[in-house]
Amino acid sequence: MGRAVEDDEAAAEFHAFFERHYAELARLAQLLTGEPDAADDLAADALLALWHRWDRVRAADHPVAYARGVVANLARSRIRAAVRERRRAALFWSQREQRTEDPDVAGVVDVREALRRLPFRKRACVVLRHGFDLSERDTALALGVSVGTVKSQTSKGVAELQRLLGTRAAAPRVRAALARGGEAAGGAG
Repeated sequence: MGRAVEDDEAAAEFHAFFERHYAELARLAQLLTGEPDAADDLAADALLALWHRWDRVRAADHPVAYARGVVANLARSRIRAAVRERRRAALFWSQREQRTEDPDVAGVVDVREALRRLPFRKRACVVLRHGFDLSERDTALALGVSVGTVKSQTSKGVAELQRLLGTRAAAPRVRAALARGGEAAGGAG
């Protein structure tokens, strides 16, 4: 019976901590990342991490300082990931042709809409393999997955695109639309 009372006390204490400090932690996350949309997620992730270690946090001399440190570390990780992503994107875009004669705007729009309907991993594999002509190995490195995952997700993604686009030639259409898509669709992605 004593453990249940202790658990209830810890939950109530954490709830009070959450109510007092969530807004401050979200504001800290926003100021560190410059991303208002990510701030709530980072604060929530930090508080979830704190809840998993609540016994240690509540025993700390300065639990709020500990919480701020968790937010700062999560923000740093997010910023580093964004920088890596920008570098990857810059590398891929720098390898593309800049001009395309007579782009098929309707085709680009159709392919992009179909791509948006794919789950992220399938979409990323199809785009990197067919839009950027990356090898399976380079795609796996870019996404942090195995070559086997790239093969399977690309195959499944192309099959889904064939179903969505109503054609057996989905991969060439994707390749053509992505090669032309930056200008034809205003670069929207």
